Amino acid sequence: MTAVGTTSPPSSTTRSGTAICVDAGTTVIKAVVFGPDGRERAVARRPTSVLRGAGGRAEQDPDEVWDAVVAAVRELRRAVPEPVDFLSLTGQGDGCWLVDRDDRPVRPAVLWNDARAGSVVERWRAEGRLDEAFVVNGSLTFAGLANAVLRHLVDEEPETVQRADSVLTCSGWLFLRLTGQRAVDGSEAAAPWLDIASMTYSSPLLELYEIPWAERLLPELRTDDRRVEPLWPAAAAELGLPAGTPVVLAPYDVAATAIGAGAVFPGSAVSVLGTTLATEVVLLEPDTSGRPSGLTVGLGVREHRLRAFPTLAGCGVIDWLVDLLGLADPAEVSALAAQAPLGAGGLQLLPYLSPAGERAPFLDPAASGALTGLSFGQGRTHLARATLEGLAHVIADCLAAAPVRPSELRLCGGGAASGVWCRIIADVTGIPTVRSADHEVGAKGALLIGLAAVGAVPDVESAAQALVRVQDRFEPDADAHAAHADGLAEFFATRRDLAPSWPRRRALADAQATSARHA
Repeated sequence: MTAVGTTSPPSSTTRSGTAICVDAGTTVIKAVVFGPDGRERAVARRPTSVLRGAGGRAEQDPDEVWDAVVAAVRELRRAVPEPVDFLSLTGQGDGCWLVDRDDRPVRPAVLWNDARAGSVVERWRAEGRLDEAFVVNGSLTFAGLANAVLRHLVDEEPETVQRADSVLTCSGWLFLRLTGQRAVDGSEAAAPWLDIASMTYSSPLLELYEIPWAERLLPELRTDDRRVEPLWPAAAAELGLPAGTPVVLAPYDVAATAIGAGAVFPGSAVSVLGTTLATEVVLLEPDTSGRPSGLTVGLGVREHRLRAFPTLAGCGVIDWLVDLLGLADPAEVSALAAQAPLGAGGLQLLPYLSPAGERAPFLDPAASGALTGLSFGQGRTHLARATLEGLAHVIADCLAAAPVRPSELRLCGGGAASGVWCRIIADVTGIPTVRSADHEVGAKGALLIGLAAVGAVPDVESAAQALVRVQDRFEPDADAHAAHADGLAEFFATRRDLAPSWPRRRALADAQATSARHA
C-alpha cells in the first residue's frame, strides 16, 4: 500500500476576513480562528469534565461547558485581535440538556453516552416501537437520545420534567447563551424527533415514545435559511467580541465533521476517528429500507441526508490500551502495532468497551468487549495490532450497513494522526482512505456552513471544493485485504457466539460494582 500526497489549493476570492468556529466536544472545547484562505490560524482548547455515576451515567455541567467556551474564545481574541466576521458553532450531539423558563439548566446535562435509559430502549425494542419509529425517523433510538432519557426521567425525576421548559442539545445550550434564542439545528433534531422525509417534528413519533407531553419542550427548528442570530450584549462582553456579531448555528459534530472533511456530495463518505467512530455516507434522500441501524440526519447541505453510524467506543479504546500498557500516548500504540503481523498472531479484540454497550451499526446496551485467541507467544505488539484491527473491523461493519458503498473513505479526528491505522482501515475495508490536512475538521465544517449562512460564498459545496485540503491517500493492498477478510469473518462469528452471554455478564458486573460501593 502506498500513501500519495495531494493538494487542493484554496481560492483567494472565496471570502475575506476571519471567523471563529467553536467545536464543543464531550471532553474538550475547541475554538479555532480561520483566516481568509480557510486555514487554521490559532486554536484554543479547554477541557470539560464528565460526571460518571452508577448504571453507566454520564453527565455534564452546562455552565462549565459555557465557561470553557468563553475562556477558549477569549484566548483566541488575545492571539488574533483583528475583526471577526462571524462566530460559528457546532458540538456534541444527542443527550438531554433541559432548561427552565428562565433559561437556566434544571439539572446536569445527560450526555449521548449515558446508559440510564437502557431498560426503556430494550422495552421499546421488544414492543416493536423502535422498528416502527425507524420507518418514520430513519434513526434507531438508543439510551443516550433525548426521547429515551425523558421517558426515564418522567419516572425517576418527575419534578425535573415538570420544571423543564425546553429540551436542548449542547449546541442549542451554547446558542441560547450566545444569542438568547432557543433553537435546534435540523441535523440534531432529526434523531429522535423528526419525520426524516419532511424534516418536520412528528407527533406520531412522540406517541410511539410514550411522551406526547414532550411536544411543549421542543425548541424552534432551524434549517439552512435560518441559522444566523446576532451576538447579544451580555455574551459579547464575556467573549470579548462586538455585540451584534453574526452567530451561526451549524449542524452538530457528526454532520459538521463530514462537511469539514469535504463529504458534501451524495455517495461520499467519512469516518471520524474520535471518541466515537462515526462512519457516515451522504445520501441524496433518506433510505429507511433494510435492517434498522444507525442514524439518519440532515447534512446541512441542500436537502441531502447523512446516514451515520456513530459507535459508543472509538479512540477511547486506544486510550484504555495506553493506560493498560503504561504507554506515553496513542502514538506508541501505532508504533507497537506496526511491529506485529497482519492478524495479530490470531489475537482478536471486540472493542465494545462502553458501559452503555453499543448503538451502531447494531443496538445492544449489554454489549461488552472481549479478547480471544490469547496464547503465550503474543505480547504488547500483538495487543496493539489487535486493537487497531478490531476498531477497523467496526468501521467495515458500519460500511456494510450503509445503503451505498463509497469509492473512497475520508478520515479525520485524532485517530487519523496514525498512518498505521489509516493503512489498516484501507486494507480491512478494501476502500482507499484519504486523510484531511486540517486538524480541527468539525470546526472546519462549521466554517463552511458559516460562510454560506452569512452570504460570503454561494453554497457549501463550492466552499468545500475551494477550502478543504487533503493530506494523503492510502490505497488498499489486494493481498492484505484478502487476508483481512478471514479476520473480519472471524470477528463477526466471535461476536455472534458471545452476544447471548452479554446480558448475564453485564448483570454480574453491575452487581459486583454495587457490592463494592457498599463494602
